Amino acid sequence: MLKRFSGYLLIILLVINFSAEAQKRNLEVDTIFANRALMGKSLMGTKWMAGSNAFSYMKFDPAKKGMVIYKYDIASGKDEIIVTPDDLKLEGEDSPVTLQNYEWSADNKLILITGTVPARRTKSGGSFFIYDTEKKKIIRQVSSEKDQVNIHFSPDGKKVSFVRGNDLYVYHIDTDKEVRLTYDGSDVILNGLFDWVYEEEFSIIQAYEWSDDGKNIAFWKLDQSLVPEIKIQKWDSLYLNFIDMRYPKAGAVNSTVGIGVGNAETGKVTYLDLGTEKDIYIPRINFTADPSKLMVQRLNRLQNKLELIVYGVDNPSGKVIYTESDSCWVDVTDDLIFLKKDNSFIWTSEQDGFKHIYHISAEGKILNQVTKGNWEVGDVLGVDEKNGLIYYTSLERGAIYKDLYSVTLNGKTKKLLTPEKGMNSVNFAPDFTYYINRYSNINTLPATTIHKVNGEKVRDYYASDMSVYDNYNLPKAEFLTFITSDGVSLNAYMIKPTNFDPSKKYPVLVYNYSGPGSQSVLDAWGGFNGLWHAVLADKGYLIFVVDGRGTGGRGKTFKNIVYKNLGYWEANDQIEGAKYLSSLSFVDKDRIGIWGWSYGGYMSALTLLKGADYFKAAVSVAPVIHWKFYDTIYTERFMSLPQLNPEGYENSSVLKYTDKLKGKLLLVHGTADDNVHFQNAVALAHKLINENRQFETMYYPERDHGISGGKARQHVMTLIANFVLENL
Repeated sequence: MLKRFSGYLLIILLVINFSAEAQKRNLEVDTIFANRALMGKSLMGTKWMAGSNAFSYMKFDPAKKGMVIYKYDIASGKDEIIVTPDDLKLEGEDSPVTLQNYEWSADNKLILITGTVPARRTKSGGSFFIYDTEKKKIIRQVSSEKDQVNIHFSPDGKKVSFVRGNDLYVYHIDTDKEVRLTYDGSDVILNGLFDWVYEEEFSIIQAYEWSDDGKNIAFWKLDQSLVPEIKIQKWDSLYLNFIDMRYPKAGAVNSTVGIGVGNAETGKVTYLDLGTEKDIYIPRINFTADPSKLMVQRLNRLQNKLELIVYGVDNPSGKVIYTESDSCWVDVTDDLIFLKKDNSFIWTSEQDGFKHIYHISAEGKILNQVTKGNWEVGDVLGVDEKNGLIYYTSLERGAIYKDLYSVTLNGKTKKLLTPEKGMNSVNFAPDFTYYINRYSNINTLPATTIHKVNGEKVRDYYASDMSVYDNYNLPKAEFLTFITSDGVSLNAYMIKPTNFDPSKKYPVLVYNYSGPGSQSVLDAWGGFNGLWHAVLADKGYLIFVVDGRGTGGRGKTFKNIVYKNLGYWEANDQIEGAKYLSSLSFVDKDRIGIWGWSYGGYMSALTLLKGADYFKAAVSVAPVIHWKFYDTIYTERFMSLPQLNPEGYENSSVLKYTDKLKGKLLLVHGTADDNVHFQNAVALAHKLINENRQFETMYYPERDHGISGGKARQHVMTLIANFVLENL
């Protein structure tokens, strides 16, 4: 009887399990746009509050019809409402000030509330308001008929700096007084504000820096009067309009750069002597731990020599104390931290072949190399001088991971603080008592956790809730490596259909980005792209991603091989990936396609042409087609100047290989793309038409590089999915 009952029970359980599996739905493009819960939860607008073991964040409250600022106390684990929309009503107004962005003053008593304007990342703009947390009301409003951007508190919290009409101002809160530092701002003279190419390619938004004592403010002055203009077509009127944009393409004239140091009280400005060579970049400026000294990073036009120059705030003459040089290029980072005890500094360099941490004296002498090994440091997150510890992320356990470590200044004691392999994004409290970690891996939604500085978890804030996928088939990703025909090991991952059958043959869609120093093969939740790939996997496609030569995380030699020869090794290794796929028994080698966006769009088109015998179809979104069309900073960093490398520019162009087209090509671009201009797609279309080679195309009117706004992103991802289903 017991055996018979157990058998019946097993059958019943199997039937129940089969029914549950049968009820699961496949993901669809419309699903991942409609169900935001599939993306997981995250904190928004997180700000540490000085000296209080607490942080604040923003969250939309439907009941209050607006954003609310909350304070989270780590000791108690409780949230407290700090500001609601009702608190942000100006006297005599029914509607509250819109909360988009905020900052705390140094004493946590005031909140600076601003709007935002389009930029590479958060850029404050518009009118700004000073909110008093004790009085529970707005005590100051600063508006202007001219645009106001780059609005920030000074470090002492007593002043607000901002740019109005391309001039830099300092607003004194207590006296309600403005000090104007510059007077020549115009359409071509930018003070405290970057031109497009600086903002995009040096990943920097705020074109000024405060001294820690709040007395001086150093700023960039850019003169873009000689930078060529491009007209971006608009389609919003009967006779059409244009957006005029200063954009230096490879080999063209850049903005002339200057650095001024202004006194926040008097408005007096001292302009620094940056040297006799004017065709240079200043990618970073930083006040040292001594607020009377400023460090300027001077980069030559070829971007293979970076000099650190120290100036006194009232002295226009500086001294070069340290130089980084390379046969290819020098990367610009934010890994610079000055130590208060002696004004020495922490710095990262690739001088031994891998990115590592160095401790350098105030005079520019290397005191010691803190980290060593055939692996890369990610980012330096901070220095706890009291305990003599540097906190940094590292790829030591493999290029696909990012872990948090601490290490002593002498490099002798190192500790792994995030033992679970995956991707860790860490935000430290200013006093290094706690940190917030956002962890994920490729098959697990991000979790937000709070930790003591030694790595001990205090609690989960947002756990990784995979139950949102209980009703869906969610295919898993698997990491792998393979060896190219010339003996190089490459990292990759594959997503197989949910009900994968190794006896069948499957088509493959390859995804790539491939840009120099980038990484796509990471043990991190894939976000929207990952879900979109899951949609196609659910429809019977294998998804394959490989990081070829030129990508990051594996040292300078692996990355710098692409110098002056963009496209060659990247396409070569995507083809090597196709060869590897063709060797697998479950792959249909006649149905391999590739897609990508931006640099990935460039590589997809180029790979379809150069690898015509291996790829059946390609989707190329917003691609660079010829590097002569792209900007100076990015292009010349990897390709040198066009006049110094004409053969390299021609060999790297998609246009050179159009006669090899055999497969299906979908070319997609936004007509208002200010990054990779629409002319790239037009140039390729024109050449293919002249050669009578068939292809498909879609343009998105008035959409920029991201092809977003309204239903545009949903439309383009549906378009690509349909193209894959029909042609692969």
